[in-house]
Amino acid sequence: MFHVALTGLLTGLALIVAVGAQNAFLLRQGIRGEHVLPIVLTCLLSDVVAITAGVAGLGVVLERWPGVLPVAQALGGLYLIAFGIHAAMRAWRPSQLDTGEGAVLTPGRAVVLTLALTWLNPHFYLDAVLMLGTVANSFGTDRWWFLAGTLLASLMWFFGLGYGARLLRGLFARPAAWRVLDSAIAVVMGALGVGLLAH
Repeated sequence: MFHVALTGLLTGLALIVAVGAQNAFLLRQGIRGEHVLPIVLTCLLSDVVAITAGVAGLGVVLERWPGVLPVAQALGGLYLIAFGIHAAMRAWRPSQLDTGEGAVLTPGRAVVLTLALTWLNPHFYLDAVLMLGTVANSFGTDRWWFLAGTLLASLMWFFGLGYGARLLRGLFARPAAWRVLDSAIAVVMGALGVGLLAH
């Protein structure tokens, strides 16, 4: 049982610890200390729903109707590009920079953005539903232990990134640091969006 849960933990971390739209957004909000808990809980609950569905067999459904993924891929690509353009505008125009002194997003809008960055990303379905679901089901009746391990990985990562980002707050007290971060986010979002549309 333990080795199956450990396999789930390591597999989950391997998939989730990557520079992506969701993680970049959580990092930025964590540094600013803005609506971190709602964003973290939204990320975590999304993983719970998707991975549990994959382990329960939804991965088989998506394999039978692969046409769903290209649609999500196109929508996700366009959304990521738009998000990247917005980040580039913040970096390009100093007057639009937010150094963390005021709230830009309401909690509701932060949650909606998190949901969009998560559920409009087709890689989320491929990783959380298809891949983890397939690996989990290879363990037969022990697949629920694998699920427990992957959900523990999500819990550790999202809370660690969201609240650990505050350690960088001193560095980001300077507007120039925000320009660099927003520029990096713009590049990551744009590249991911173009990559999704290209495929």
